[in-house]
Amino acid sequence: MDLSIQHAFIPHTDPEASLAFYRDALGFEVTNDVGSGTMRWITVGPPAGGTTIVLTPPAVDPGITDHERQTIAELMAKGAYAAIVLATPDVDAVFAAVEATGADVVQEPADQPYGVRDCAFRDPAGAMVRIQQRN
Repeated sequence: MDLSIQHAFIPHTDPEASLAFYRDALGFEVTNDVGSGTMRWITVGPPAGGTTIVLTPPAVDPGITDHERQTIAELMAKGAYAAIVLATPDVDAVFAAVEATGADVVQEPADQPYGVRDCAFRDPAGAMVRIQQRN
């Protein structure tokens, strides 16, 4: 089979705050922005292309119950609902640039026992964004 990853989905609670993080702090380009208010689906990705992230309103599926929506909101608030791992050739430089924007730092760059150097931030909706050193 010849498969590739086209999109990853990360929920947002405030589209403008998410844009400030993914576009302004991480340097991603906006390739699509549809909807209005908090009901916006915003596609962002690296300027060089490749897999994109779709920032979506959480729990908008009509089949989700109010109880499930509440559970999702609670998990998002804890930072336990969504995560993504990005890669860069220089994790220390990226960390410094993103930290300078005021992003929520979870972990400064560190060498992990499993063989990677990485850092972590939390996006405005609580999603964990880990950035690993690319070998």
